[in-house]
Amino acid sequence: MNLEIKAQLERYYDENAWKHITLGEALENWSEKYKNRTALSDCESDELTYKELSDEVDFYAQGLLNQNINKGDKVLLQLPNSIEFVIISFALFKMGAIPIMGFPAHREVEIKGILEKTGAIAYIARDKYLGFSYTEMIRKIQKEIEIDLKIFILGDNEEYNNFRFLRAKNKITAGNKNKANYKDIALFLLSSGTTGISKLIPLKHCELLYVSEQLGLVTGLNIDTVYLAALPIAHKFTLCCPGTIGTLIFGGKSIICKTTSPDEIIPLIESEKVTITALVPTIANMCIEFLDIDDFDISSLITIQIGGSVLKPSSAKRIEKAFGCTLLQLYGTTEGQITCTRLNDNEFVRFHTQGKVLCKFDKAMIVDDSGIEVPDEEYGELIVRGPYTIYEYYRLEEVNKNCITEDCYFKTGDKARKLKDGNYQIVGRLKEMINRAGEKIIPSEIEEVLLQNKDIIEVQVVGVPDEILGEKIGVFILKNDKEIDLNKIRTYLKEKGLAYFKLPDLVRYVDSWPLTSVGKINKDKLRNLVL
Repeated sequence: MNLEIKAQLERYYDENAWKHITLGEALENWSEKYKNRTALSDCESDELTYKELSDEVDFYAQGLLNQNINKGDKVLLQLPNSIEFVIISFALFKMGAIPIMGFPAHREVEIKGILEKTGAIAYIARDKYLGFSYTEMIRKIQKEIEIDLKIFILGDNEEYNNFRFLRAKNKITAGNKNKANYKDIALFLLSSGTTGISKLIPLKHCELLYVSEQLGLVTGLNIDTVYLAALPIAHKFTLCCPGTIGTLIFGGKSIICKTTSPDEIIPLIESEKVTITALVPTIANMCIEFLDIDDFDISSLITIQIGGSVLKPSSAKRIEKAFGCTLLQLYGTTEGQITCTRLNDNEFVRFHTQGKVLCKFDKAMIVDDSGIEVPDEEYGELIVRGPYTIYEYYRLEEVNKNCITEDCYFKTGDKARKLKDGNYQIVGRLKEMINRAGEKIIPSEIEEVLLQNKDIIEVQVVGVPDEILGEKIGVFILKNDKEIDLNKIRTYLKEKGLAYFKLPDLVRYVDSWPLTSVGKINKDKLRNLVL
């Protein structure tokens, strides 16, 4: 990476894109602007106005200082969706400490690795969530690694300090708050891959505010917006795409959904008159099945965002019809740049593409294996840079050398093409391309043809290691009341005109999809089913 180019880019973004305020200062502005409008609701016991949210953040910010947690210190959060999650995050933003956004699904290996890599001085979690005890886990970790860790637990707990202990009697003073600079690291997000310890992704205050506002404009957020935070807020999609932060910017109300279960999501859309939510394809399809069980009035929905993994056109059409609102596709990496469809896009664009780049400062290229840009309509790797795209992972020098180009483009590792109208089509991870006897096969191409079969509702195509072929083509189908064997699937695909070398080598039915911590289908676990 050329440091001079990096400096030039940052000066340009600083002058033309970024707001010169921190997230803590932004919350004060929102509080003053929207005052007594409802900011957050968990629909059970708690609801906060913008003014109340700002006040609570000030109490907790002082409480953090009282515990000798200071500017620049790292604090690992492992909280499920809750109002407390938002409060403590903004309290950390305000006094300049750096939250690390852990996922509730992370377990001992991941949490231990994060603590060791970051040197976090505090850990904040629930006592239990979905039957798992975080107190037992952190107790075990403490015995294994030598680390002086301040621990605060939300919920029943006698061993560690209670989360409420962090709420001071007085608000943070003017001299202690907003000590961070708008270009300081605001938080660490975690990569949502399926293997190894998560990479730590540093994002600045100005970057988070910028991407949240831009996506808020694209999705039409306003003071009447009711946003349902259905996916984990610790994930970028729900946090700031436009997510909870974007909703706060525009004066709307965020409804906190505590799980990703359809039997919570759909009733909340109905009861809270939700206007926009964001889901990954697997959760959206589960919600469609739930909608078939009973009658729900979800007519308040204006927009549903779908992202997190490649969405097939047939699935996009099915989701938009079932939810009865406009579907917006969003492609993005936790590391940075986003492409998305727009509210006024036609059906072809909404269903068959992942839209255009988010803003005029975003730069995207499709390049070949040598890093040379390819013509429109040709496939290659998508590389990106812009005012909210990182230049490096935290403490991963060797990885950084391979994922950032000399002129500061981030290599997404995704196979894509740019259409002549400027929209992008993402077909999947380069590493997920199947190499069968030297032939490169795009899984989504086979999946889309299979979904035209009325007896197949959901399907995943995965490369399976093979000593002779290199990789075999594995088809995994979600069980329903009809099963098709391998020969019939191969015959069907041949009749549809699929090339012989793209015909599957094995088929396996599954009762449910194995999921990653953010609800994506875990293809490694599918692959392991047949190894």
